[in-house]
Amino acid sequence: MNKGSDVMHKDLFIAFFRAGMLGYGGGLSAIPLMHKEVVKTFKWMGDDEFSDVLALANTLPGPINTKLSGYIGWRLAGFWGLVNCISATVLPTALLMTLLLTVLNAYKDNSMVQGMSRGVLPIAGVMIGILAWDFIKKSKKLLGWLSTIVLTVISIVAMELLGIHPAFLIIGLILLALSTKGNKKEQRENTEDRQVRNS
Repeated sequence: MNKGSDVMHKDLFIAFFRAGMLGYGGGLSAIPLMHKEVVKTFKWMGDDEFSDVLALANTLPGPINTKLSGYIGWRLAGFWGLVNCISATVLPTALLMTLLLTVLNAYKDNSMVQGMSRGVLPIAGVMIGILAWDFIKKSKKLLGWLSTIVLTVISIVAMELLGIHPAFLIIGLILLALSTKGNKKEQRENTEDRQVRNS
């Protein structure tokens, strides 16, 4: 293995270790941290590419952290990159979780422990909210405000009021986007054919 790949594996481990260790509040709260490491700190992907990977990862079963870290590791450094990133995401968290849950369970009635547990929730909520706002701003650039607002409202109604699983919603939106893209391509080809015939 050459020095460059050693550095890549070291950086991959550090990036996903930090995201996994600091992602308090569950898998969703680690996504903004992964985004910061992958897009802003190491610049392995752009915003749009990370958004696409996140959308596809949400359609698959299993924890979002391992899906994202596994795919990004595989994409950047092949099989060993996948193993490296998943290890950095899972192993330290699993060990600490076992240790901390044992301690927290022993002191669960302590007011400081209860306050710490409650204090994590708003922080995780803010992190997820910031990521959501970033995605809404990107959607506005791609689709415009009207389409973004309509799709956001439809998504909220479908998930919260109708109880539709987010994976089905994402698959439906992907199919809609693909069909729309196909129709636009056909229209463009028809327009080009008419221009050729008229000239």
